[in-house]
Amino acid sequence: MFDALITKKKQIAVIGLGYVGLPVALAFARQFRVIGYDINPGRIAMLQRSEDPSREMVHADFEEVDIRFTANADDLKEANFFVIAVPTPVDEYKVPDLKHLQRASEAVGKALKKGDFVVYESTVYPGCTEDDCLPILEQTSGIKLGQGFKIGYSPERINPGDKEHKLADILKIVSGSDPEACQEIAQVYRAIIRAGVYEAPSIKVAEAAKVIENVQRDLNISLMNELSIIFDKMGIDTHEVLKAARTKWNFLPFTPGLVGGHCIGIDPYYLLYKARQLGYDPQVIHSGRRINDGVPAYIVTRLLQMLIRQNKDPRQSKVLVMGLTFKENVSDIRNSKVVELVGELMKYAINVHLVDPRASPNEVAHEYRMTLMDSPSSHYDAIIVAVGHEEYRTLDVAYLKSLMNNSPILLDIKGLYNVSPDDNIDYWRM
Repeated sequence: MFDALITKKKQIAVIGLGYVGLPVALAFARQFRVIGYDINPGRIAMLQRSEDPSREMVHADFEEVDIRFTANADDLKEANFFVIAVPTPVDEYKVPDLKHLQRASEAVGKALKKGDFVVYESTVYPGCTEDDCLPILEQTSGIKLGQGFKIGYSPERINPGDKEHKLADILKIVSGSDPEACQEIAQVYRAIIRAGVYEAPSIKVAEAAKVIENVQRDLNISLMNELSIIFDKMGIDTHEVLKAARTKWNFLPFTPGLVGGHCIGIDPYYLLYKARQLGYDPQVIHSGRRINDGVPAYIVTRLLQMLIRQNKDPRQSKVLVMGLTFKENVSDIRNSKVVELVGELMKYAINVHLVDPRASPNEVAHEYRMTLMDSPSSHYDAIIVAVGHEEYRTLDVAYLKSLMNNSPILLDIKGLYNVSPDDNIDYWRM
């Protein structure tokens, strides 16, 4: 397969061109012929103009690449090596939602031919590729695994907003349905990954390795959030505690905050779901999720206490929330915990204004029915800086105070600002 791909006698198809699929497709397209497929015609139209809807890739990334973007599933029949990188969210009950994965498997199954390879990159629970996706491929194509095609799993490790750790510089885990499949898949990925590849012994091992990466981060952040609550009750600055603790070489540098997005805030539910299917109820993982999910309500409780302390009626208060994306320096608003924070504020009839230099006002209106202002107004009773965008790090306390009325209140969720008693502001950070 590799020889046919590198000589461009055969093509690679990448299914799903979001924050994971697009960088993978463009990287492959510097070495191979590539078909970039997405079900969203609007997204395809932007990509054909060398515009990334996620604003992670720049115009230069689209130069000198052999790629054809399409929303026509029939075009997939021209490919022989398929990479599926579609979203794997959870539903309102925190249950894995596999509909994107299932639809992508059906589309690939209809294009599948003998000798083809199918590699999944979407984050799933161990066993999903072989137990949930493979039957769809076999049923749709009429071809059996091993007799006509091979599958693999190579988990994505893209970190949105990270300009230092890019796709080619992150070691890539690969796996296959048999040793030959693993070796062939590894050879294809080695062509684009400078950091090299790690060949996992099975697909399930590769799936499990991916999902626990984010489970581990979720648990570490939940510990920081719980410590923040404890230290807050003691009147101790959590950031000063962590600063002191980091003087030991093996202290892990995690910080408290909102945990949203489509990785850390989602992936643990995939492992929870699978564990419960097997009759085991994970205590530690569930506890971490419960703590992190409760952070928006906790922040609003602290704001209410501060408003009352300043003799301000929450029902008559106007609050500015700065930042709505799920993390700093990205435009992605999916599963943003700031949205939940805003919802908690509105429960108390607080007048909320929203700004974010990275988010799209149209996307915010469409997804959450919220209005994103072009710029802040004035006479706010309090400001919540919820996301650590680079644009906010350059601001100072004097500017933030100028947006507020008497007895200003600042909630600095990410601890961006150094505030002194001379600033005469009611200040709190996690």
